[in-house]
Amino acid sequence: MTSPVGVGIIGAGVISDQYLENLTTFPDLRVLFIADLDLDRARGQAERHGVPGHGSVDELLSHPGIEIVVNLTIPAVHVDVARRVLESGKHVFTEKPFSLDRESGAALLADASARGLRVATAPDTFLGPGLQSGKRLIESGAIGTPLTALVLFQSGGPESWHPNADFLYAPGAGPLFDMGPYYLTALVQNFGPVRRVSATGSISHATRVIGSGPRKGEEFAVGVPTHVSALLDFVDGGSAQCVFSFQSALRRTGVVEIAGTQGTIELPDPNTFGGDVVLHTESSEPVTIHSVADAGRGTGVVDLARAIRAGVPERASGQQAFHIVDVMESILEAAESGEWVAVTSTVARARSLPEGWNPREATL
Repeated sequence: MTSPVGVGIIGAGVISDQYLENLTTFPDLRVLFIADLDLDRARGQAERHGVPGHGSVDELLSHPGIEIVVNLTIPAVHVDVARRVLESGKHVFTEKPFSLDRESGAALLADASARGLRVATAPDTFLGPGLQSGKRLIESGAIGTPLTALVLFQSGGPESWHPNADFLYAPGAGPLFDMGPYYLTALVQNFGPVRRVSATGSISHATRVIGSGPRKGEEFAVGVPTHVSALLDFVDGGSAQCVFSFQSALRRTGVVEIAGTQGTIELPDPNTFGGDVVLHTESSEPVTIHSVADAGRGTGVVDLARAIRAGVPERASGQQAFHIVDVMESILEAAESGEWVAVTSTVARARSLPEGWNPREATL
């Protein structure tokens, strides 16, 4: 008889609420400790969510009951924190992006492999019932052979509502690195790995202004393209056109359409776990499959815990996340050079979840 897997969380910022609301209710997990550089913030989150321990990162890493550490730090330190977790002998599930560059991401994977540990990574939204329903339909042949895809994420940017939006315009963020992992993961899940990319990019304003919170009115510099358009070719055939933009007054987000030889499927917003899948064929009216997600961020931690116990690969793997980073780096290089850029990494498509898979079921 096994028991729930002990979990610790590093980073008690805004995103931690979404994780804690789920992780503390999954019976296969037991959240034991929250760590943050701001000890008062760690204590506040622990008390708010009923977590028994809180304190420093060193205290968390020395906790004997923790097997998986959820890394919710800022993107610039994702790899450094993940390396520390591995050094402590624990598995890590890190927020996206997996890394800010290929070199540090490859080193992290090599370190995990040498230690016999696992690095899993958000986004885990593709494990939600919405995208899984679409994946199973495509695998069933509902649209024939997938050939093309259209991806759109367009907004004016997050600085109007985010109190610390400047980091979202720094290297490792921008619309591509901030939102791209959700959309690109959904594509790789259904088309397989990317072979090469071409792209263009632009910056609409050299500076932006924080619009809410205690720093309201503060101006900051923009350090990355705020609009990227990319064309992707996949190893197994097929292509995708993608737009990631923080400079559009016309908001269009959550668009992922895949067209095949016998139909087209609209997938739900890949930044969500539920939503509608709409199947279009020439022979019938559109069919809508509605999915309601009972859980959200942290679902991938459950899959990781169960995979560790069963000795099978986790679905939100570091290898997949590294491939997505490689694709995004290649897109930026293509936008700068004006040339096609080959993507040298690869990854196997994660197996679909069985219908009825439930993160709230006690299995361990």
